[in-house]
Amino acid sequence: MLRALILLALLPQAAIGQAVAEPDGYRDAPYRGQVPAGLAGATTVDPEEAHRLWEEGRVVFIDALPRDRRPANLPEGTIWRDRPRDSIPGALWLPNVGYAELPPEDQAYLEDGLATATGGDPSRPILFFCMENCWMSWNAAKRALGLGYREVYWFPGGTDGWAAAGFPLERVEPLDPS
Repeated sequence: MLRALILLALLPQAAIGQAVAEPDGYRDAPYRGQVPAGLAGATTVDPEEAHRLWEEGRVVFIDALPRDRRPANLPEGTIWRDRPRDSIPGALWLPNVGYAELPPEDQAYLEDGLATATGGDPSRPILFFCMENCWMSWNAAKRALGLGYREVYWFPGGTDGWAAAGFPLERVEPLDPS
């Protein structure tokens, strides 16, 4: 018993199921792993609260799950199939906006996508999610706060927590950047 207690004391907090501390900047790879209990400046919600907000209809839901890009050097004629995404109904999927470093085109995609989602109103509430234990939504929500969005929600359970609570999912396509 004493040996087990000593081993538990030596384990990092994330290894025993506790949330990790918020980083000062954005979280880089690996993007799947224990996430913080919250995000400074945002409201963290569980599946039931996310569902209540969804039913209320005043909060824009933003899915930050990344999407594999077709490799530029793929030989002509090679079939490329995008992986389908089942998400929270009505959510806007803004893939690849949750990485620690965003190239200018992805930063512009995020800014344009958020402006489209909110009608250009930074006071319009937005909720970010991805999957359970995924930093993509945390990073994207932190960026939204930095862009001046004032009512930001973060749902760390993502589609995994949503589905586990028995709420519906639907197939989505990424928001068209044009």
